[in-house]
Amino acid sequence: AQPDSGRVFRKCCGKLCPNRPLKTVIHRSEVPAGFSTGPGIGLAGNRHRAHAEFVPIDIPGSCQELSGLQYGVIGRQQALCSGLRSGTIETLLRTGRWQRLQRGVYAAFTGAPCREALLWAALLRAGRNAVLSHRTAGELFGLVENLTDPIHVMVPRDGQPGRIPGVVTHRVERARDVRHPSLNPPRTRIEETVLDLAASARSIDDAFSWIFRATGKRLTTSERIKHAMIPRQKMRWRAELSSCLDDVGDGVRSNLEHRYVHDVERPHGLPRAVRQARVIRNGRVCYLDNLYGGHLVCVELDGRTAHPFGERWRDFRRDNAGAVDGMITLRYGWSDITASPCDVAGQVAAVLRQRGWAGPVRRCGPTCGLLR
Repeated sequence: AQPDSGRVFRKCCGKLCPNRPLKTVIHRSEVPAGFSTGPGIGLAGNRHRAHAEFVPIDIPGSCQELSGLQYGVIGRQQALCSGLRSGTIETLLRTGRWQRLQRGVYAAFTGAPCREALLWAALLRAGRNAVLSHRTAGELFGLVENLTDPIHVMVPRDGQPGRIPGVVTHRVERARDVRHPSLNPPRTRIEETVLDLAASARSIDDAFSWIFRATGKRLTTSERIKHAMIPRQKMRWRAELSSCLDDVGDGVRSNLEHRYVHDVERPHGLPRAVRQARVIRNGRVCYLDNLYGGHLVCVELDGRTAHPFGERWRDFRRDNAGAVDGMITLRYGWSDITASPCDVAGQVAAVLRQRGWAGPVRRCGPTCGLLR
């Protein structure tokens, strides 16, 4: 196409267009006012719009490198600081080579964005010093498996990100202090993540479960979580969580084991068992939940997660091997410990007495049925 001034309008695509051989195709939106089409130039409709995507655009290397580090996502201000012009950004968006994920945040690729790209888009939209927190941070640490949850972002209290679609924003004073020093995308430390999840749990058992998951996966320790609790002036269930952390340091690894200690063993005056006792049988190392070693009595607690149905035969073989060594194994599930802890305490006390224990047994309360 040539304007009246005689300048030649640049080609849109050097490739041959289907059904229009030997013609250069230019989309109508690319032809400025005052231009006319010549005999060798064709105007493309919707069927030829893809040719506009082949116009070479020089994107600075720093911009490409930055978007690569952020799973192909880049903010508008980042792109401008990298040397990309505002008009070039609009062209990339109009031709479909870039797509808008959030206001002022773009994906430098076509197709559906992955979960990591959505996380980066939420962070860039939230602004400086924003970090992923709560269930989203737990997802990155492997504590949460549900990837369809809304994205949780923590920002400083003085930040003004506004409402972000699909994002839950938490405003705190210590947003800069709780950030992990090296991991990307930016997120809260594992200890802070555990405490955030515990504080937002629906019940105390759910709060305990976050501690057991993190310590069971060896992501952190009870001492580190205790240290992270100190700066928190207002902490939901502080006393209960502190007691749970003490039990974790003593070897408790699940909610069921925690219930056994606090509902069965301690209230009824039973002796203190060794938690996660390490024994070797048939040349293999195994761990027993509660071992009363001086009396050769073991109490195993079978939760659905730690003891799935497919592994019950392994538990039976382990119990049989213990019987050969003269050890008695008692097994209880969640319903036993939560519904009738007094009956469980009575059975454990009876077996311990058969094995020589002479300690006193006490009732946990006026309605306790231990001595009936």
